[in-house]
Amino acid sequence: MDQFKQISTFAEVATRGSLSAAARAEGVAPAMIGRRLDALEERLDVKLLQRTTRKIALTIEGAAFLEDCQRILAELEEAETSVSERSAKASGQLTISAPAGFGRQHVAPLIPAFLAEHKEVKLTLNLNDRVVDLIGEGVDVAIRIATLTDSNLIGVKLADNKRVVVASPEYIQRHGRPRTLDDLHFHNCLTFSSDGSQRGWTFKENGKNVLRKVEGNMVCNDGAVLHDWALSGKGLAWRSMWEVGSEIEAGKLVTVLDEYNAPGNDIYAIFAQRRHLPLRIRAFVDFLRAAYSKPNYWQHKI
Repeated sequence: MDQFKQISTFAEVATRGSLSAAARAEGVAPAMIGRRLDALEERLDVKLLQRTTRKIALTIEGAAFLEDCQRILAELEEAETSVSERSAKASGQLTISAPAGFGRQHVAPLIPAFLAEHKEVKLTLNLNDRVVDLIGEGVDVAIRIATLTDSNLIGVKLADNKRVVVASPEYIQRHGRPRTLDDLHFHNCLTFSSDGSQRGWTFKENGKNVLRKVEGNMVCNDGAVLHDWALSGKGLAWRSMWEVGSEIEAGKLVTVLDEYNAPGNDIYAIFAQRRHLPLRIRAFVDFLRAAYSKPNYWQHKI
């Protein structure tokens, strides 16, 4: 058992890049992780890791040993899964990260029903609008609305998404409906800024995605505020359909410039790449995907 624990700890440290991250994952003190590594290197009589106070690097021997360790651990996990999966129940701690606005509306309300089905799971939901480090921060699943670019992560698509320019009927009545992208210069555009710089809006023009700079007298770093401003007739807003779908259906908001809509960033569940996922992660991802695929979910859930 001690030898197996040393091997699994070594693989965890090498994958996560630090003793502290591995310690958080295993729920032990970093000193315990260090002692296991020391014992493993002493037993094998070889240096596996070059450790400094700032970083960890594999030696040549360590890199070769890691491949064998990962294969052995994966085969063991596969063997355990195959023998117990049929009767297994999802259990354990599940940590979820999601964008604040989307998480409030489309993740948090679904959690009680998920936990009612999986009573042995304990779940933590962290809502924030930054891109989290899944491994470093101990996050099991991150919900992201984006185009995936990180090849080290696995993404499961949960739902389609697109962004539209919306305004209240009252605003359109007072200021007219923009017909072309150039007309945006004559409208008050409610813009998002998280770092002091205003971002443009993306459209599809002449077959290509283009970023248009827009201007207005109201800027905020919270999308929910922009949403509320649009509802109250303060200007045009560029929002996701998951946020404004029901208000469009109810006539509280109208879309403009629909012919210029660019392909949207879809909704994904993201997790660190591994051969086998714990049942609790697979169950949660499947639960969200099933909920989002129900007819009329996006119109009536908001």
